[in-house]
Amino acid sequence: MKKLLGILVCSVFLFGAVDVNHASISELVSLHGIGKTKAKRIVDYRKENGCFKNINQLSDVKGISHKTISKNKENIKIISCK
Repeated sequence: MKKLLGILVCSVFLFGAVDVNHASISELVSLHGIGKTKAKRIVDYRKENGCFKNINQLSDVKGISHKTISKNKENIKIISCK
């Protein structure tokens, strides 16, 4: 499991940013400061409120601070949902 997570983390940095509107929990945990609990909160927020319109909207998720967003700015992308 640890090897799989390590491969996933490396692949995010090799292949691009994480789209928070479509990412799974396992993809979201590759971001700095995002563990399984926060990743699940992001997914739950997305289900309840729809897609994120911008990166700063992530701060509406409990436990996600502007500092966390800033640290991950280069690794987060927003692709709109239909």
